[in-house]
Amino acid sequence: MRSVNDILDLTRGEVEELISVALDIIENPKKYSEKCKGKKLATLFFEPSTRTRLSFEAAMYELGGNVLSVPGASLSSAAKGESVADTAKVVSCYADIIAMRHPKEGAAFVAAKNARIPVINAGDGGHCHPTQTLADMLTIFREKGRFDGLTVGFCGDLKYGRTVHSLINSLSRYSGVKLVLISPEELKLPEYVKRDAIVPNGMEYAETSVLEEFMPELDVLYMTRIQQERFSDAAEYQRLKDSYILTADKLAAAKKDTIVLHPLPRVNEISVKVDDDARACYFKQVENGKYMRMALILKLLEDAERTKVKTPLTCEKGLVYGKHRCNNPRCITSQEQEIEHIFREAGEGENKVFRCVYCEKEAD
Repeated sequence: MRSVNDILDLTRGEVEELISVALDIIENPKKYSEKCKGKKLATLFFEPSTRTRLSFEAAMYELGGNVLSVPGASLSSAAKGESVADTAKVVSCYADIIAMRHPKEGAAFVAAKNARIPVINAGDGGHCHPTQTLADMLTIFREKGRFDGLTVGFCGDLKYGRTVHSLINSLSRYSGVKLVLISPEELKLPEYVKRDAIVPNGMEYAETSVLEEFMPELDVLYMTRIQQERFSDAAEYQRLKDSYILTADKLAAAKKDTIVLHPLPRVNEISVKVDDDARACYFKQVENGKYMRMALILKLLEDAERTKVKTPLTCEKGLVYGKHRCNNPRCITSQEQEIEHIFREAGEGENKVFRCVYCEKEAD
C-alpha cells in the first residue's frame, strides 16, 4: 500500500506513467467511468481550498466512486483537539483513500503513518503539494511536448511556495533544465531545495529580483501568489504583496511559445488582460489537475488491492530519533505535542545537516 506525501515518492517513470494514463482518460473518459465503483474518497481539508478540493472530488466522481467530505477544521473533531493521527485512524474505517490538506507542515506525513488506507498530500503548509506538481507536469507536457532542455522561471514566493519546491524536485530528474528564480530577498528559494534538488542534479540556475531580466529566455514562467497566510508579520506581507505583477506589456518580451503557469488562486500578480493571451495556461492547469488526480487515485487504489504492506515514503530514510527538536512554529510538531521529533541526515562531510522529517527545517 502506498501513500504520496512528496512528488519524490513517485519515480520519474511513475510520473510519466500517470501522464500516459491521464492522456488516455482525456481521450477515452467512458473507459474509466466505473473504475472506482464502490470506492470512497475522504477529502480532509483543514485549510481553505477551491480548485484542489473540487478537483479531487470531481476526479473520484468521474471514476464512478463516492466522496466523504469534511467541511473544514472548525466543523470537524479537529476543533475539539483530535490529533491528525487519530483522525487518520478513524477515517480509515470509512473510506478507501484520503486526500488531505492541512496548514501544518508534515500533517499529511503523520496521517500516512497512521492510516490503514492510502493518503495523498493535497498541500501541507508551505512544504509540499505533489498533486499540483502532477497538474503542472501534464500541462507542460501537453503544451511543450517535453521536459528536457526547458528554461523555467519561478516568480514570487519561492520561500513558502510549496508548489515551487515540488515542481523543482520533479524537473530535477530531467536533463538540461535551467531555472530562473525570481523573488525578493526575503522570499528566496530555501537553501535545502538547492542542496537537495538543484546542485546534486547539476541544474543550471540564476537568481534575480527583476521579473523582466530573463523574460526573453523562458520557455515556462511559473507565477506565484505572495501568500498572506504564511506570514506571521502582517507588515512584512503588506510590504511584499505587490512585488511582481505580470502585465501584457511585460509578457510581450517573452517568446511566442512561452507558457505562463500559476497554481492559483491569483490575487493581482497576473493582470486579467493576460488571460486572453494564447500563452496563458493557468486555467488549463486546473483541468489537467483533475485528470492527473484521477490517474493517481487509480494507481494507489490498485496498489492497495494488491498489498496492505506500507511502502516507505522518501522522507523515511536515514532517520535520527531523540537527538533534536524542531522549533518551527509551522511544523505539525508545534501543534501536536506527543508527536515524536524525528530528523533525517542529509548531505555529506561539512555539508551534513539534520532536517525535520515533517517540515524540512534544519536542526539548530
